[in-house]
Amino acid sequence: MSTRRDLLPEDYADELAKLQDNVPPFPGTQARQIIEEAFGKKIEDIFLDFDEIPLASASIAQVHSATLKDGRKMIVKVVRPEIEKVIKRDLGLMHVLANKAEAYWEDVRKLKPTNVVAEFEKTLLDELDLMREAANASQLRRNFEGSEVLYIPEIEWDLTTSNVMVMERITGIPVSDVKRLREAGVDMKRLAENGIELFLTQVIRDSFFHADMHPGNIFIRPGEDGAAQIVVIDFGIMSSLSEFDQRYLAENFLAFLNRDYKKVATLHVDSGWVPANTRVDEFEFAIRTVCEPMFDRSLHHISFGTILLRLFQTARQFNMPILPQLILLQKTMVNV
Repeated sequence: MSTRRDLLPEDYADELAKLQDNVPPFPGTQARQIIEEAFGKKIEDIFLDFDEIPLASASIAQVHSATLKDGRKMIVKVVRPEIEKVIKRDLGLMHVLANKAEAYWEDVRKLKPTNVVAEFEKTLLDELDLMREAANASQLRRNFEGSEVLYIPEIEWDLTTSNVMVMERITGIPVSDVKRLREAGVDMKRLAENGIELFLTQVIRDSFFHADMHPGNIFIRPGEDGAAQIVVIDFGIMSSLSEFDQRYLAENFLAFLNRDYKKVATLHVDSGWVPANTRVDEFEFAIRTVCEPMFDRSLHHISFGTILLRLFQTARQFNMPILPQLILLQKTMVNV
């Protein structure tokens, strides 16, 4: 929610943004102890130097800078102690609320909140396993090997466990620091186009995409003549689509860009994204009402919040179910 300042008051967005990389850290001495226990060695036997003051601290883990014995600059990611207990407690509360809502609130029942919480639980618990994150990073790095537009840091597999991960340290300008990006001469239009293309390439070509694209996870390396390389970190939340959903998603994008709203409506019915008894003509009119204003006005005059609200109203009107396999895609598209 912190990435969409047009949906929330400024003070709410500011507070939520702190969860990205500015959560109060746990002591560096505790991080040192966790690392030593993970590898069964003193930290001096692993690193040439290790900084106990964290570079950044997020809701699930924090990162420290370190130098390997061979001189390579790395970051060390350490899962917060006791965080699994906190997460499971909060998830328990969410399950209770979702069950109550589904039992007593007809409008909410259509949104299948218990399914949403179950998907959220799976994603969140997966994020606690840094071996899984390291594997995700390696796969994404392989998918974009040789790319001049996207760079994925390299994992140091010999120094990675379920709660500690060592990865190549990268430098760059945070994507949210627009002032510095402009000062560095970055072509913002080209950067935006590359960002969209990279995301769609992950979704449509590879069916393996980074699903946590908030500003704390994206850095920019300025190049010559306005060029820039996008560097992504934090691979705890990745997602994929079935071939079935990939095909319908691609066809939807094409139909939407061609303003073929009847095709969009038909695809939604054919794919099962709306109930089979939906009247295509009525659904077509509803989609046109939401989408058409976007094509005929500049971005400056479009309220994303209003569009999102209309989309939710349309979903409710046509009894569109929440599809767990598309939740992460939808969330990430809002971020992107």
